[in-house]
Amino acid sequence: MRVGKGIMHSEKPAEDNSHGLQIWINLPTIAKSYDPSYQNIRATEIPQAEKNGVRVRVIAGKALGVEAPCHSLTPTMILDFTLRPNAELHQSIPTPWNALAYVIRGEGTFGKPDSPPVYAHEAVVLSAGDGVRVWNNSSTDQLRFLLLAGQPLNEPVVQYGPFVMNTQAEIDQTIQDYRSREHVFGRGKTWTSSN
Repeated sequence: MRVGKGIMHSEKPAEDNSHGLQIWINLPTIAKSYDPSYQNIRATEIPQAEKNGVRVRVIAGKALGVEAPCHSLTPTMILDFTLRPNAELHQSIPTPWNALAYVIRGEGTFGKPDSPPVYAHEAVVLSAGDGVRVWNNSSTDQLRFLLLAGQPLNEPVVQYGPFVMNTQAEIDQTIQDYRSREHVFGRGKTWTSSN
């Protein structure tokens, strides 16, 4: 979903036992004036690749020779990796990008073989360089993690609640627009959930 000028939406899983991660990617200043849009990509449409005990679902960006159908205005990489026991991965990341890995299941070693392991529900911030190396040193358990990376915008960020802009004046105007349901949130007066 690209919020752009603003959008009102509600998120509720179809099942009460659902698990998910929500990832917010900041937009460049100019894109904050674009109309909202939405890319509907089903799980079955996310490309996958597998090589040497490493499987990846490519949500955004490229990995193991496949490219995602999802594109954002901020160059981004969202890769869902699963490493079988004793598997190793080297994934390229453009040098100026910021990156982190979030472990969903298992434990992995990131960066150097003698680095301390990172466990499920932990994240590791990665250093800039030519990419990341990952090892699943387990002989029995799979390692699953998300690799998130993006090009820095190098713009100021001012955040209030769900609103992210570049200046306090822009935040103040956005809050005023939201409260009055004018301008970008004008359709909010008649909005209802489809569920």
